[in-house]
Amino acid sequence: MEEQVVLISEKDEVLGLMDKMQAHENGILHRAFSVFLFNEQGEILLQKRAATKYHSPNQWTNAVCSHPRKNETYLSGAERRMQEELGIQAAITPKFHFIYKADVGQNLWEHELDHVFTGKYEGEFKLNKEEVAEVKYISMEELELEMTETPEHFTEWFKIILKEYKDHL
Repeated sequence: MEEQVVLISEKDEVLGLMDKMQAHENGILHRAFSVFLFNEQGEILLQKRAATKYHSPNQWTNAVCSHPRKNETYLSGAERRMQEELGIQAAITPKFHFIYKADVGQNLWEHELDHVFTGKYEGEFKLNKEEVAEVKYISMEELELEMTETPEHFTEWFKIILKEYKDHL
């Protein structure tokens, strides 16, 4: 069965459910979460999306980004996806939330109320290769340089969320 997303109003009132692909084809507002993880040196964890992903394959993005399921909180969805994608558990806390809309190519849109969480993680990863090709920690300075020199290597939503994150520091 196709994964479903929770459709919402701009006030986060639930309007219903829709297949994830249909919501992305039509750019309909839905719930999402993003996780930013850092190591003890303050470097940010990036994941490279698997080559088989239906959009934005082989692009770098934040540690985890996905959608809560019906009757699942943003936090529990984020914790679930850290386990499913990275094979880890980490304590995360809410940082901020905002609405954005981004063209991710192939006539697909991300239109999300995104709850952003942050946390620290030092340890091993057990990557789900269907989701994640690789991970790396990088300093914010190096990240900004790479994003300036090769913006096509990064997901559109990560560019937006990173700017929002910096605005909330």
